[in-house]
Amino acid sequence: MKKMFEKNPFAQAAVYWQVLFMLPANAVGTAEEAFSDISTSVANFETDEENGIWTFELICDEKPDADEINRRLLVITALHNIPMPEISIEQLVQADWLSQVARDFPPLSIGRFFVHGSHVPPSPKPSSISIQVDAGAAFGSGEHGTTRCCLEALEFLAQSRKFPKILDMGTGSGILAIAAAKLWKTDILAVDLDPVSVRVTDENTVTNKVQKFIKTGVSDGYSAMLIKRAATYDLIIANILARPLIAFAPHLKGNLAEGGVAVLSGLLVSQEKQVLAAHRVHGLVLKKKFTHQGWCTLIIG
Repeated sequence: MKKMFEKNPFAQAAVYWQVLFMLPANAVGTAEEAFSDISTSVANFETDEENGIWTFELICDEKPDADEINRRLLVITALHNIPMPEISIEQLVQADWLSQVARDFPPLSIGRFFVHGSHVPPSPKPSSISIQVDAGAAFGSGEHGTTRCCLEALEFLAQSRKFPKILDMGTGSGILAIAAAKLWKTDILAVDLDPVSVRVTDENTVTNKVQKFIKTGVSDGYSAMLIKRAATYDLIIANILARPLIAFAPHLKGNLAEGGVAVLSGLLVSQEKQVLAAHRVHGLVLKKKFTHQGWCTLIIG
């Protein structure tokens, strides 16, 4: 999942560290949130469908602190009343990690979207919308529940509306801005706190041949002049975290055009009420909701 972190997730290290552990399905969303700030990437996949067991893989660019990982797991197990899992920590050289990305991130079909890395060709289906984004290139490669739900929300909106001007707040890898460009072929501003994410988005827009629709820039929230110059937006996409979503609520309202809508994501299902309450104060109400693996995406307007 793409998040607005100060850590540069795109920096390449000579050696990586892999942390593995298993958790039941009801703890997936909590664990993704708990470990995203201490790892370069967080991946999970179902390894025991019958018993609902998921394997978690953390990739770190420095040796992880086993005590800190266990401390966070203790909080998760207490919260969900589940047994404490065993963890394994293994060192990986860069070549192993890069080849493993190709193996562990197969293409994803999300509605009409076909999200794939450079190791997979675009979908041959005429009805598919192919998006090429490599895992690890900033946050947002489609595998995370929040990104998946955002793509579903954008496709849902495209069934009935057009948006002349779009803002992608906290763009990460640019996957949602690219999706919007392929759906609407309109003006899009994609911003992020992290300059590396902005550079990655620029590269991904060229790869996906939508650079003429997407302008990028660095912005801490809605503060940048390039956001203010565009006045208001018909659609605002914000796939960040619950806390900044709540803090940004008045700014979102101020930048949203009359009759416009926003797609909010990066929040757990348990955080939905708080996020909606912060926006309801400004006259914005829930239009539709999407959920996946404990994560929640809201369309408000």
